Amino acid sequence: MLCDAAQVADGKLFIMGGGWSMTGPDPVPSAIAMKLDVGWHEADDLHHWELFLEDADGQPVIVATPEGEQPVEVRGEFRTGRPTNVPEGSPVDVALAVNLGPLPLPTDSRFSWRLVVDGQTEPDWELSFTTRPAAPPQ
Repeated sequence: MLCDAAQVADGKLFIMGGGWSMTGPDPVPSAIAMKLDVGWHEADDLHHWELFLEDADGQPVIVATPEGEQPVEVRGEFRTGRPTNVPEGSPVDVALAVNLGPLPLPTDSRFSWRLVVDGQTEPDWELSFTTRPAAPPQ
């Protein structure tokens, strides 16, 4: 879910300003709140996740950084373990929150965050959004 801010506490997601699909035109902070289901047999494994920001053509979004131009990507890892009192074979919940600073994105454009977990992705693991057109000069 796209949101203004998110955090994880006690395994639960706390979301502010969630569920939007349009932002801007000026850069503003944003966040991605994720709830993943991990298979029981994979709960003790270390899992690697990546988020890639792509434009409407599926190309990486590039922004200027102090180290030069870089694609907008976020990475992390998690291991969930098997909670007590949960029936064997049940999926295990994993809550993740990624907070981002303002990104200088082109106005009036479409973008998608694509999630990859352990090298795999699915079509419904994408979050798309649009930036509003620039305000007319006054």
